[in-house]
Formats: sequence, C-alpha cells, structure tokens
Amino acid sequence: MKQIFDQFLHFLQQGIAAIFRFVELVWHWSIDQITKMVEVPWQSWPLWKQVVLVAVIAAVAYALFIAARQLWVAAVHVLASFARFLAALVVTLPTILIAGLVALAGLWVVNNLNFSSAPGFTLFERSNTGPNDNASPPATARNKAETTGSKQ
Repeated sequence: MKQIFDQFLHFLQQGIAAIFRFVELVWHWSIDQITKMVEVPWQSWPLWKQVVLVAVIAAVAYALFIAARQLWVAAVHVLASFARFLAALVVTLPTILIAGLVALAGLWVVNNLNFSSAPGFTLFERSNTGPNDNASPPATARNKAETTGSKQ
C-alpha cells in the first residue's frame, strides 16, 4: 500500500512540476515579447503605427490587469483554504487525542492486567491434567468399558 501511495505522490509531483514548467515558459515568452515591444524605436514611426502601438500597449496592460486580478483572487482562495485546513487540524485535535488515549489505555490493559489469575472470571473450565489424572480413566469411560466387556 505504501508503494502505491508513494507512486501516486511521485506522479502528482511530476504533474505539478510539468504544469509549473509550462507556466514558467509562457511567462518568460510573454515577458520577452512585452520587453521587445517596449524597446522598439517608436519615435521615428508614422503616427498610425504609434497609435497601433498605444492600442497594443493598452491591450497588454488590460490583459495583465485581468491576469493580476485572477492571481489575486486565487491567492485569496489559497490563503482561505489554508486557513480552513489549519482550522480543521485544530478541530480534529480532541478526536486525535481521544484516539491516542484509547490506544494508551488498551496497551496498558493488555500489558498490566492478568485475568487468568482472577478466580471465577474464566468462561470455560480448565481441565487439570496432572500426573495422576492419566492413571485412571474417568468414571463414565470406565463404566462403558466394564459393560461392554461383560457382554462379550
């Protein structure tokens, strides 16, 4: 079971790492494109190209604003989820403590109590097989042997 769990965690780790590598690739490519756009020699361009450049810059700024807002909302959700997770950990502490106490008490009972020495606490009678008990058979078996032997 541990191997399956470890394999699942490894698979999850690889998937998350691949997602982060892809996001990093997209971010670097986009930042490179924005940097190239800002570095163009726009002063010598005709007016219509400068207007198109301003429109492109406005569209890029709007897209970055949308992305920043989405990242902000996601960060708030992550923080709230983390806070709920911590609250769940705190709420489950009494139950976990009770489970530990039950385990401790159970181990103490198993290790320290000996019910075999308590009189009359057993469910079944024990048969005493001492050295003299095997010498003569029980009375019922002896009577059966005598009655079958006398009929022959």
